[in-house]
Amino acid sequence: MAASLVFRLHDRGPELVREVLLERGWEEYNEGEREEEDWNLYWRGSLFQTSQYHNLLPWQRLNHHPKTVGITRKDCLARNLRRMKATFGSALYDFSPTTFILPNDYTCFLAEYNRLRLARGTSVYWIVKPVDLSRGRGIFIFEDIKDLVYDCSVVIQRYISSSLLISGYKFDLRIYVCVKSFHPLTVYIHQEGLVRFATEKFNLSSLHNLYAHLTNTSINKFGPFYKTEKGRVGRGCKWTMSKFRHFLHSQQINELLLWQRINNIVTLTLLAIATSVPSCPNCVELFGFDILIDAKFKPWLLEVNYSPALTLDCQADISVKKKLVSDVIDMMNYTSTDSLRDRAYRKHRYKQPCFKANHPSAPVLSTLNHQKKKRGNKGSHTQILPLLKTSHQPEKTKRGKLKQRDLETDISSLTPDTQESEEVFTRPAASWKLPNIYRYCKFAKWNGQNVPPVKVGDFIRTFPFNRATLKASQHELDIRTVLQEIQSLTGQLVSGKGHKMKSRREEKVTADKDADTDFDSLLWGPKDPPLISQFFKST
Repeated sequence: MAASLVFRLHDRGPELVREVLLERGWEEYNEGEREEEDWNLYWRGSLFQTSQYHNLLPWQRLNHHPKTVGITRKDCLARNLRRMKATFGSALYDFSPTTFILPNDYTCFLAEYNRLRLARGTSVYWIVKPVDLSRGRGIFIFEDIKDLVYDCSVVIQRYISSSLLISGYKFDLRIYVCVKSFHPLTVYIHQEGLVRFATEKFNLSSLHNLYAHLTNTSINKFGPFYKTEKGRVGRGCKWTMSKFRHFLHSQQINELLLWQRINNIVTLTLLAIATSVPSCPNCVELFGFDILIDAKFKPWLLEVNYSPALTLDCQADISVKKKLVSDVIDMMNYTSTDSLRDRAYRKHRYKQPCFKANHPSAPVLSTLNHQKKKRGNKGSHTQILPLLKTSHQPEKTKRGKLKQRDLETDISSLTPDTQESEEVFTRPAASWKLPNIYRYCKFAKWNGQNVPPVKVGDFIRTFPFNRATLKASQHELDIRTVLQEIQSLTGQLVSGKGHKMKSRREEKVTADKDADTDFDSLLWGPKDPPLISQFFKST
């Protein structure tokens, strides 16, 4: 009997995740019917406790990496970007508006406010956001400091008053980013996303009109003009990214450069926390990056969302989010059945309190911490676990082997997370090291290194994007090398001289040109993203 794949949802949601997983043949975890460790995926919108990472078993995945609050909380994001700009300069880290954290930075803010007020002939506007609230709650905009009133920790930013408008309406982009691993850093961006509109025309003379200045759907869906036609925007307040691409075609701009700059924002932001996030290969995380484009087509990072909303408010949501969730599940590398969990539960005697990940034929389950789950003689070190609940029995073939039907398929089995090693997996409370859940997969390799696939569903791998960044991320992350490669790629797109694109490191290995075919990346953003190698050869 094959073990069914089981998912847990915190507080019964999000409903879309349940719907997608049930359609794929999964079963939902029932506390009354299953053992506490009898699940494969635990999905929640809030933070996991540290102990939940420490106690992960080899067949279990979580939908959040530990300690990513460094970019998802507004004040932490501001501090980390400020640190990166001070360390590596403002040439690359110029995508975030001037930001202050109040009350701590009030004196600095006041000095900047007075300086700009005296130096500039035009008005300067500021936007205030509570550091730990979402969905547009508590946000307001002001010009005169007498209107600055707050009763909690807030971030205050220069308000981008020259944003790009469509039919007079402000908008921003919700970019969906999946971080498959922080060690080594492996990043994917989804080809589809959302364009979120304000529902009243942009007007700086009415700063208190949230329907004109905020793009949050949770606010605008209650606006008086939400269901009315709004010029080219149409009804509602959302487009798909595909529709936005059609709009860009009508603009006389370098579209590929715009997409690359957005891609750079994602990578540079993740670099700010990559070295501080503990290694946890059993985790995959979906972030929502909110990007605003100004009138000069420069993209700005507004914030990074932890657990971006998966509610379905309109047809654009349905078109984008269902496929998005399905692709995230594919990114988690599940096989047709959970043989690892199945064997561990079916083995009746566990004499060693460890899991030897380098011997897949005979997995050994770590002694569980929950003593109430133990069965048998209390004085014995042998632990007997119950059989797994199974959903259906696959049909047997003539040779007696099981034929699997209607079970979860593995379409991303080439996706590695960590390097192979001979380490033995144990579960000490003080350690973050977990087993490599992709150890049994056949990896694509370049020069002896594991290479994550170029594409998983509609997710495009955006980091690493060439040989130099692959090498720079394999062991201790070499941020300076990564920044040099980002500048090199972006510079070639600015100049349009793609056929000359070679980093200094790549020039040293020109004799090994054929090896490039084993490692390539797509240029994320366009409808039909080209391979970097082919694009620069053809320009």
